[in-house]
Amino acid sequence: MDHQGSRSERRISSVFLGIVAVMAVTGWAVWTGYSTSTGLAVFLFVTAAWIVSLCLHEYAHARTALHSGDLTIGAKGYLTLNPLKYTHALLSIILPVLFVIMGGLGLPGGAVYIERGRIQGRWKHSLISAAGPLTNVAFAVVCTAPFWLDALEGVPLAFRFALAFLALLQVSAAILNFLPVPGLDGYGVIEPWLSHRVRREVAPLTPFGLIAVFALLWIPEVNQFFFGVVDGLLSALGVTDLETYCGYDLYRFWREADGLCTAPQS
Repeated sequence: MDHQGSRSERRISSVFLGIVAVMAVTGWAVWTGYSTSTGLAVFLFVTAAWIVSLCLHEYAHARTALHSGDLTIGAKGYLTLNPLKYTHALLSIILPVLFVIMGGLGLPGGAVYIERGRIQGRWKHSLISAAGPLTNVAFAVVCTAPFWLDALEGVPLAFRFALAFLALLQVSAAILNFLPVPGLDGYGVIEPWLSHRVRREVAPLTPFGLIAVFALLWIPEVNQFFFGVVDGLLSALGVTDLETYCGYDLYRFWREADGLCTAPQS
Protein backbone atom coordinates (compact mmCIF):
# COMPACT_ATOMS: atom_id res chain seq x y z
CA MET A 1 0.00 0.00 0.00
CA ASP A 2 2.77 2.43 0.89
CA HIS A 3 4.54 1.66 -2.36
CA GLN A 4 1.34 2.20 -4.37
CA GLY A 5 0.63 5.43 -2.53
CA SER A 6 4.15 6.60 -3.21
CA ARG A 7 3.73 5.89 -6.91
CA SER A 8 0.44 7.79 -7.05
CA GLU A 9 2.02 10.75 -5.30
CA ARG A 10 4.64 10.94 -8.06
CA ARG A 11 2.39 10.29 -11.05
CA ILE A 12 2.41 13.25 -13.44
CA SER A 13 -1.04 14.84 -13.46
CA SER A 14 -3.30 14.98 -16.50
CA VAL A 15 -3.59 18.74 -15.96
CA PHE A 16 0.15 19.22 -16.50
CA LEU A 17 0.19 16.83 -19.46
CA GLY A 18 -2.67 18.82 -20.98
CA ILE A 19 -0.67 22.05 -20.65
CA VAL A 20 2.35 20.37 -22.25
CA ALA A 21 0.11 19.19 -25.10
CA VAL A 22 -1.13 22.75 -25.68
CA MET A 23 2.49 23.95 -25.70
CA ALA A 24 3.49 21.29 -28.23
CA VAL A 25 0.55 21.79 -30.59
CA THR A 26 0.72 25.58 -30.57
CA GLY A 27 4.51 25.48 -30.90
CA TRP A 28 4.03 23.34 -34.00
CA ALA A 29 1.43 25.83 -35.28
CA VAL A 30 3.87 28.73 -34.81
CA TRP A 31 6.67 26.82 -36.53
CA THR A 32 4.60 25.72 -39.55
CA GLY A 33 2.43 28.82 -39.83
CA TYR A 34 -0.58 26.49 -39.75
CA SER A 35 -2.70 28.87 -37.62
CA THR A 36 -4.67 31.61 -39.36
CA SER A 37 -3.54 33.92 -36.55
CA THR A 38 0.20 33.73 -35.87
CA GLY A 39 -0.19 36.06 -32.90
CA LEU A 40 -2.80 33.85 -31.24
CA ALA A 41 -0.60 30.79 -31.76
CA VAL A 42 2.39 32.63 -30.23
CA PHE A 43 0.20 33.74 -27.32
CA LEU A 44 -0.95 30.19 -26.56
CA PHE A 45 2.51 28.70 -27.07
CA VAL A 46 4.35 31.18 -24.85
CA THR A 47 1.63 31.15 -22.15
CA ALA A 48 1.58 27.33 -22.03
CA ALA A 49 5.39 27.17 -21.97
CA TRP A 50 5.46 29.80 -19.20
CA ILE A 51 3.00 27.77 -17.11
CA VAL A 52 5.08 24.64 -17.70
CA SER A 53 8.14 26.49 -16.41
CA LEU A 54 6.19 27.66 -13.35
CA CYS A 55 5.18 24.05 -12.62
CA LEU A 56 8.78 22.88 -12.99
CA HIS A 57 9.93 25.75 -10.74
CA GLU A 58 7.62 24.61 -7.95
CA TYR A 59 8.43 20.95 -8.60
CA ALA A 60 12.14 21.72 -8.15
CA HIS A 61 11.42 23.22 -4.73
CA ALA A 62 9.31 20.23 -3.74
CA ARG A 63 11.64 17.54 -5.05
CA THR A 64 14.64 19.10 -3.34
CA ALA A 65 12.68 19.37 -0.09
CA LEU A 66 11.69 15.70 -0.35
CA HIS A 67 15.31 14.59 -0.67
CA SER A 68 16.27 16.96 2.14
CA GLY A 69 13.95 15.36 4.66
CA ASP A 70 10.37 16.64 4.22
CA LEU A 71 8.56 13.39 3.46
CA THR A 72 5.15 15.11 3.55
CA ILE A 73 5.72 16.70 0.14
CA GLY A 74 4.28 13.78 -1.81
CA ALA A 75 1.01 13.70 0.12
CA LYS A 76 0.44 17.37 -0.72
CA GLY A 77 0.46 16.57 -4.43
CA TYR A 78 3.46 18.72 -5.28
CA LEU A 79 5.28 15.94 -7.11
CA THR A 80 2.50 15.51 -9.67
CA LEU A 81 3.32 18.85 -11.39
CA ASN A 82 -0.35 19.78 -11.03
CA PRO A 83 -0.54 23.59 -10.65
CA LEU A 84 -3.90 23.24 -8.88
CA LYS A 85 -2.13 21.54 -5.96
CA TYR A 86 -0.07 24.60 -5.03
CA THR A 87 -0.88 26.36 -1.77
CA HIS A 88 -1.66 29.55 -3.69
CA ALA A 89 -2.79 28.71 -7.22
CA LEU A 90 -3.69 32.37 -7.76
CA LEU A 91 -0.18 33.53 -6.87
CA SER A 92 1.61 30.62 -8.50
CA ILE A 93 -0.11 30.60 -11.89
CA ILE A 94 -2.79 33.23 -12.52
CA LEU A 95 -0.91 36.35 -11.38
CA PRO A 96 2.36 35.44 -13.18
CA VAL A 97 0.39 34.94 -16.41
CA LEU A 98 -1.37 38.29 -15.91
CA PHE A 99 1.98 39.99 -15.35
CA VAL A 100 3.21 38.56 -18.66
CA ILE A 101 0.12 39.82 -20.48
CA MET A 102 0.22 43.27 -18.89
CA GLY A 103 3.91 44.02 -19.01
CA GLY A 104 5.92 41.24 -20.58
CA LEU A 105 7.46 40.47 -17.20
CA GLY A 106 8.32 37.08 -15.75
CA LEU A 107 7.29 37.91 -12.21
CA PRO A 108 7.58 34.96 -9.80
CA GLY A 109 4.50 33.53 -8.17
CA GLY A 110 3.74 31.75 -4.92
CA ALA A 111 5.46 28.67 -3.57
CA VAL A 112 4.81 25.19 -2.27
CA TYR A 113 4.42 24.73 1.47
CA ILE A 114 7.47 23.02 2.93
CA GLU A 115 7.70 21.82 6.53
CA ARG A 116 11.08 23.34 7.27
CA GLY A 117 11.20 21.82 10.76
CA ARG A 118 11.73 18.40 9.19
CA ILE A 119 14.89 19.54 7.39
CA GLN A 120 18.25 19.72 9.10
CA GLY A 121 21.17 21.76 7.81
CA ARG A 122 21.38 25.31 6.54
CA TRP A 123 22.78 24.28 3.17
CA LYS A 124 19.72 22.10 2.53
CA HIS A 125 17.36 24.99 3.28
CA SER A 126 19.31 27.27 0.94
CA LEU A 127 19.34 24.67 -1.82
CA ILE A 128 15.59 24.17 -1.57
CA SER A 129 15.04 27.89 -2.13
CA ALA A 130 17.59 28.08 -4.95
CA ALA A 131 16.20 25.08 -6.82
CA GLY A 132 13.21 26.99 -8.22
CA PRO A 133 14.99 29.94 -9.88
CA LEU A 134 17.75 27.61 -11.07
CA THR A 135 15.01 25.88 -13.05
CA ASN A 136 14.23 29.22 -14.72
CA VAL A 137 17.94 29.56 -15.52
CA ALA A 138 17.93 26.12 -17.14
CA PHE A 139 14.78 26.96 -19.09
CA ALA A 140 16.41 30.20 -20.31
CA VAL A 141 19.49 28.26 -21.47
CA VAL A 142 17.28 25.87 -23.46
CA CYS A 143 15.24 28.71 -25.02
CA THR A 144 18.34 30.62 -26.07
CA ALA A 145 20.32 27.57 -27.25
CA PRO A 146 19.51 28.14 -30.95
CA PHE A 147 20.81 31.71 -30.59
CA TRP A 148 24.12 31.06 -28.83
CA LEU A 149 24.72 27.91 -30.84
CA ASP A 150 24.17 29.92 -34.04
CA ALA A 151 21.60 27.34 -35.14
CA LEU A 152 18.82 29.65 -36.36
CA GLU A 153 19.02 28.73 -40.03
CA GLY A 154 15.64 27.43 -41.10
CA VAL A 155 13.88 28.57 -37.92
CA PRO A 156 10.75 30.58 -38.85
CA LEU A 157 10.82 34.19 -37.64
CA ALA A 158 7.63 33.84 -35.58
CA PHE A 159 9.04 30.86 -33.68
CA ARG A 160 12.35 32.66 -33.24
CA PHE A 161 10.60 35.71 -31.81
CA ALA A 162 8.46 33.53 -29.52
CA LEU A 163 11.58 31.81 -28.14
CA ALA A 164 13.25 35.19 -27.59
CA PHE A 165 10.28 36.51 -25.61
CA LEU A 166 10.02 33.29 -23.61
CA ALA A 167 13.73 33.59 -22.82
CA LEU A 168 13.14 37.14 -21.58
CA LEU A 169 10.45 35.84 -19.21
CA GLN A 170 12.77 33.16 -17.85
CA VAL A 171 15.72 35.51 -17.35
CA SER A 172 13.59 38.17 -15.65
CA ALA A 173 11.97 35.52 -13.42
CA ALA A 174 15.37 34.13 -12.41
CA ILE A 175 16.73 37.58 -11.54
CA LEU A 176 13.64 38.59 -9.56
CA ASN A 177 13.51 35.26 -7.74
CA PHE A 178 17.13 35.58 -6.66
CA LEU A 179 16.59 39.04 -5.13
CA PRO A 180 17.20 38.85 -1.34
CA VAL A 181 13.72 40.20 -0.64
CA PRO A 182 11.49 38.58 2.01
CA GLY A 183 8.97 36.33 0.32
CA LEU A 184 11.21 35.60 -2.66
CA ASP A 185 13.56 32.67 -3.15
CA GLY A 186 16.66 34.85 -2.90
CA TYR A 187 15.81 35.65 0.69
CA GLY A 188 15.12 31.97 1.31
CA VAL A 189 18.69 31.22 0.21
CA ILE A 190 20.25 33.59 2.76
CA GLU A 191 17.67 33.27 5.55
CA PRO A 192 19.18 30.13 7.16
CA TRP A 193 22.43 32.04 7.64
CA LEU A 194 20.84 35.02 9.40
CA SER A 195 20.53 35.36 13.16
CA HIS A 196 17.31 34.38 14.86
CA ARG A 197 16.68 38.02 15.80
CA VAL A 198 16.97 39.24 12.20
CA ARG A 199 14.71 36.47 10.91
CA ARG A 200 12.10 37.27 13.56
CA GLU A 201 12.13 40.97 12.66
CA VAL A 202 11.94 40.33 8.92
CA ALA A 203 9.20 37.67 9.11
CA PRO A 204 6.25 40.16 9.18
CA LEU A 205 7.49 41.67 5.90
CA THR A 206 7.32 38.39 3.98
CA PRO A 207 3.75 38.81 2.60
CA PHE A 208 4.66 42.22 1.17
CA GLY A 209 7.95 41.42 -0.56
CA LEU A 210 6.46 40.52 -3.95
CA ILE A 211 4.13 43.52 -3.83
CA ALA A 212 7.05 45.84 -3.07
CA VAL A 213 9.08 44.48 -5.99
CA PHE A 214 6.13 44.89 -8.34
CA ALA A 215 5.58 48.46 -7.13
CA LEU A 216 9.26 49.33 -7.61
CA LEU A 217 9.17 48.06 -11.17
CA TRP A 218 6.53 50.68 -11.94
CA ILE A 219 9.14 53.39 -11.29
CA PRO A 220 10.51 54.24 -14.77
CA GLU A 221 14.14 54.46 -13.65
CA VAL A 222 14.00 51.14 -11.82
CA ASN A 223 12.16 49.48 -14.71
CA GLN A 224 14.70 50.79 -17.20
CA PHE A 225 17.63 49.59 -15.10
CA PHE A 226 16.08 46.15 -14.55
CA PHE A 227 15.31 45.51 -18.21
CA GLY A 228 18.73 46.87 -19.10
CA VAL A 229 20.23 44.05 -17.04
CA VAL A 230 17.86 41.51 -18.61
CA ASP A 231 18.64 42.73 -22.14
CA GLY A 232 22.37 42.63 -21.38
CA LEU A 233 22.19 38.99 -20.31
CA LEU A 234 20.07 38.06 -23.32
CA SER A 235 22.47 39.87 -25.62
CA ALA A 236 25.32 37.80 -24.18
CA LEU A 237 23.28 34.73 -25.13
CA GLY A 238 22.81 35.96 -28.68
CA VAL A 239 19.26 37.31 -28.35
CA THR A 240 18.72 40.86 -29.59
CA ASP A 241 16.38 43.54 -28.22
CA LEU A 242 14.48 43.50 -31.52
CA GLU A 243 13.81 39.77 -31.26
CA THR A 244 12.40 40.00 -27.73
CA TYR A 245 10.40 43.09 -28.70
CA CYS A 246 8.90 41.35 -31.72
CA GLY A 247 8.12 38.30 -29.60
CA TYR A 248 6.15 40.43 -27.16
CA ASP A 249 4.52 42.28 -30.06
CA LEU A 250 3.32 38.99 -31.57
CA TYR A 251 2.25 37.75 -28.13
CA ARG A 252 -0.17 40.65 -27.80
CA PHE A 253 -2.18 39.46 -30.79
CA TRP A 254 -5.15 41.67 -29.90
CA ARG A 255 -3.12 44.79 -30.73
CA GLU A 256 -2.06 46.04 -34.14
CA ALA A 257 1.27 44.48 -35.04
CA ASP A 258 4.37 46.64 -35.37
CA GLY A 259 5.65 46.88 -38.92
CA LEU A 260 9.14 45.98 -37.71
CA CYS A 261 7.93 42.49 -36.80
CA THR A 262 5.85 41.64 -39.86
CA ALA A 263 8.62 40.77 -42.28
CA PRO A 264 8.03 37.64 -44.39
CA GLN A 265 9.01 34.52 -42.53
CA SER A 266 11.88 32.37 -43.71
